[in-house]
Amino acid sequence: MASPNVLTFTDDNWQKEVVESSIPVVVDYGATWCAPCKLLNPLMDKVADAYVGKAKVGKLDIGESQETAVKEGVSGVPRVYIYKAGKPRRTFAGMVSEGELTKAIDEVLQEA
Repeated sequence: MASPNVLTFTDDNWQKEVVESSIPVVVDYGATWCAPCKLLNPLMDKVADAYVGKAKVGKLDIGESQETAVKEGVSGVPRVYIYKAGKPRRTFAGMVSEGELTKAIDEVLQEA
């Protein structure tokens, strides 16, 4: 079952939810047709629950929000970006482990 803490990012809410966010934002770029993307769902659920109040975690479907995906330079999926102050601080192409992702989030949280 999907975590209620995983947000849905779209072209319409990108500015408010990601660019203007006062806390880091983890964005899982994917697509409904992408089988490997589905494998990241349990990890995103776990991370979203672990970082409530410290970081936002959400998904952006590149098929439904093509404008944002193109603007952010996403050429393939799955991709995971960690944003702070609207700028990507860490990026992962393909699958990412829980350890790699949480380490990167913790590093971004420690940045000045």
